[in-house]
Amino acid sequence: MATPYRLFGTPGSLYTAKARSYLRKQHVDFVEMPAASAEFAALLPTIARWIIPVLTTPAGEVLQDGSVIIDHFEAAGPRLSAFPTTPIHRAVAAIFELFGGEGLLRPAMHYRWNFDDVNQPFIANDFVAALAPAGAPQAVKDQVFGGAARRMRAAMAAFGVTEASIPAIEASYADFLARLDAHLATTPYLLGGHPTLGDYGLIGPLFAHLGRDPVPRQLMQRTAWNVFRWTERMNAPEAQADGLGPADGGLFADDAIPDTLVALLRFIAEDFLPELTAHVAFANHWLAERPDDITGTSGLANPANRTIGVARFAWRGHEIATMVMPYRFWLLQKVQATAAACDDPRLGELLAATGLAPLLTLRTTRPVERRGHLEVWGAAR
Repeated sequence: MATPYRLFGTPGSLYTAKARSYLRKQHVDFVEMPAASAEFAALLPTIARWIIPVLTTPAGEVLQDGSVIIDHFEAAGPRLSAFPTTPIHRAVAAIFELFGGEGLLRPAMHYRWNFDDVNQPFIANDFVAALAPAGAPQAVKDQVFGGAARRMRAAMAAFGVTEASIPAIEASYADFLARLDAHLATTPYLLGGHPTLGDYGLIGPLFAHLGRDPVPRQLMQRTAWNVFRWTERMNAPEAQADGLGPADGGLFADDAIPDTLVALLRFIAEDFLPELTAHVAFANHWLAERPDDITGTSGLANPANRTIGVARFAWRGHEIATMVMPYRFWLLQKVQATAAACDDPRLGELLAATGLAPLLTLRTTRPVERRGHLEVWGAAR
């Protein structure tokens, strides 16, 4: 029997959820493997750092990152492509992939780590099952969870979750949920009758953290049933439309963007664009301070480090500080490449009307590339 695809990750991982959903929808025969397994440990020299998800193929290829995994199957001819064939839908899908992976980190971390009385029994078991060695004694399990929790709470602060910002985070997330719920009341997926790249971007935070951890799951079930139902749909291999959308499973006709989706794009401009703008400005200053040629490297002493510093910016009446990761610029470049291939003037009009036009011109002075499963800087533009 051929070795199946193996997906290494954890049940509660935002980034694993993206890859898992895609593989299920494509009917890929895969086995999900715990990150605590010996098989994953054997992959660490290849991927050069501890990071998930990782997919190994029957041919022996190693793929790291949900977007890379999706690109791999799309190039081979998927069962149900994540890439719309029409240019405006394709660009909008890419925007939601970027926002889904990077723009919902504050609510995802806040609702996981700031409600210990309710969440912690579930989260502790979840982390231990995924990260502790099989058969480990309780003392080892406690140590594994304690170490993971400390790292994740530090990451939460680095994503801008503070005592002062929590009310704004909760208000922002409630606003987003209401807009997405209104949109999904009339369509099974973001762009119509089947999932696209934007759905796979959003499922990461909206399932793994916000649709699965006890407190945010109850919040979603209570206030945004259509979003919760969509998370179930996104984790099912079969088609589930609930009578919504085109009967043939197609996307919205004529490359159309309904008003409910326009409202979500406006939210991205209001809520996420200030952070992205600050991160690009920080990165360009950081690059300017390194005049030596760093092409093909991360420019860091430790190539496995994902963060180059901390940027400060105004967000919903607060000044917050968040860590700057070049990976985000790599996803931004994918949005820009997709938009550049669109010759329909309606895309520019849509981005201008929603406040997202700056997405097309926000650029680091060096592009971000991926080599050897790491983010590195390309040659200066």
